[in-house]
Amino acid sequence: MWQHRSEGRPRVLGHRGAMAYAPENTFASFERAIELGVDVIELDVHLTADGEVVVIHDAELHRTTDGEGLVGQKSLAELKTLDAGVRFAPEFAGQRIPTLGEVLAWARGTCVIDVEIKGGPWPYDGIEARVVELIRQHEMVDQTIVISFHHPVVARVKAQAPEIATGTLWSCQPIDPVAVARAAGADAIMPQWTFCDAETVEKAHVAGLSVNPWETSDPRVVKHLIDLGVDSICANKPDVVAEALRTR
Repeated sequence: MWQHRSEGRPRVLGHRGAMAYAPENTFASFERAIELGVDVIELDVHLTADGEVVVIHDAELHRTTDGEGLVGQKSLAELKTLDAGVRFAPEFAGQRIPTLGEVLAWARGTCVIDVEIKGGPWPYDGIEARVVELIRQHEMVDQTIVISFHHPVVARVKAQAPEIATGTLWSCQPIDPVAVARAAGADAIMPQWTFCDAETVEKAHVAGLSVNPWETSDPRVVKHLIDLGVDSICANKPDVVAEALRTR
């Protein structure tokens, strides 16, 4: 189960791997994140036309791959022909869109995986059950947290798999973040860092929720979040967080 602060310090969470240094949501990015000392890798998932869970941020393909169209309208075989690295830099040409199953198999015993379920632009029918199935199949229940901006998705995951940790993402200031998490059955809150303050952290911790703000690679902001007592810090440059922790 997702834990609070690891060894008395916030966990280092790599956003889409280490997306400042390698093409996001690819094995190149995930491996770089491990080299930089992350505890957790965040990634994003969509559902293909043939019901496979793939790791990519956007519903559309053109920004991060050499393809066009919607992820949800392509088969896995079609998606595997696309280059997911060349748009980032020529030296990453040949990177492929991973499946969630491939990443879970790779991560087992190595790091926690933070799975953000995306929509396309609306939530995919049945994606929660497929994600739960893969986490169980790869024996990653204790190394995974499932999160979403679409809180009904979080609630459906928790209803299907109470043993899997979940979190509510938000980029606003809810009147009662704890109540929002409780309504979804979540174990964690995942605020945009600009909406993370001392009161939110204290109330969440009293309620037994972990607090995991995203995304900043600004050393001043990172140090502020450490002082607030958050449980992880999500960064495009996870080495910035690791360095801030080493120098405290």
